[in-house]
Amino acid sequence: MIETDAIKVELASYESPLQEVRDSLDIPIKKDKVAELEADMEAPDFWNDVERSNEVMKTVKNLKDTLAAFEQVEEQFEEIGVLIEMADEENDASLVPEIEETFNTFKENFETLRIQTLLSGEFDKDNAILTLHAGAGGTESCDWTGMLLRMYTRWAEKKGFSVEELDYLEGDVAGVKSVTLQINGENAYGYLKSEAGVHRLVRISPYNAAGKRQTSFSSCDVMPDIDDDITVDINEDDLRIDTYRASGAGGQHINKTSSAIRITHIPTGIVVQCQNQRSQHQNKDKAMKMLMSKLYLLKQQENQEKLDDIRGEVSENGFGSAIRSYVMQPYTMVKDKRTGFEATDVNGVLDGGIEPFMNAYLKWLSLGEGEVGE
Repeated sequence: MIETDAIKVELASYESPLQEVRDSLDIPIKKDKVAELEADMEAPDFWNDVERSNEVMKTVKNLKDTLAAFEQVEEQFEEIGVLIEMADEENDASLVPEIEETFNTFKENFETLRIQTLLSGEFDKDNAILTLHAGAGGTESCDWTGMLLRMYTRWAEKKGFSVEELDYLEGDVAGVKSVTLQINGENAYGYLKSEAGVHRLVRISPYNAAGKRQTSFSSCDVMPDIDDDITVDINEDDLRIDTYRASGAGGQHINKTSSAIRITHIPTGIVVQCQNQRSQHQNKDKAMKMLMSKLYLLKQQENQEKLDDIRGEVSENGFGSAIRSYVMQPYTMVKDKRTGFEATDVNGVLDGGIEPFMNAYLKWLSLGEGEVGE
């Protein structure tokens, strides 16, 4: 008699979570919505409004992708049960490797689908605006901020997201003092909200002549890029608008005129900057949109705790405030202080391999912020 009892028990443990995912994804409602939208697409005047028709087609594609992913997981679950039954009836040990392989694939696909159900916040689907600021540590922290810039850019590339540089300030010696990116892609904010806070690096610094280990910090602020149809009343008297010369990495995009814009909302202290557009007027429009996004979120919050849920906790940029540590010497380890999740492949993480940390954060939130471990 072949041994399949352990697999049966583990497979049975997925019955309830699979139903929970089905309920969370509202599978019947999504199917009805696809049928409704596809009927709309058959209308003779569907293409008269190109913007709306493109939006409808995008929605249908996203719904179908989700439905297909769930159906695949459900079919794999049923297939494993059939294979186990066949193996038991025929006492065929040769089926066990196939059962195990199919089960492992099922678990990976199920986990990917379950993460999607956790991206259900009001702004999770939106594009994200991410800002990095070098903290305590001088040149080393500027270099660290440059490393984080590369990490997030690489992550976005792997996801197929586009990255637009809104503002950039070089370090005096190396690296980056501050940078603001707009990252465009489905659920960009939902994933990147996990990154808000202070990031700590421990390594033997190439900028330390004594070759000593050094600790440096960089803060990350993440906000959703809220839709254009959301408006916020802003009193012009509450704004301080400064202009400065734009510059990019390595001296790129340097303008001879002061086209870059910095807007300070005096009552709240919120500061936004933009320099990547072609004119001062366009930079001001983009900066105002960023300011509206931040003020809209503030307006929607009943208390500071709810605000932290959206902005993340941007703490003092120094010792004792880090959400995540990246240790390169004397050992290699990346550990998230909030979730307890850790990885030893520091270089892999810095090359954009941060999604396991993001997924752990989403689980942590869903569990009421209890440690999830590895």
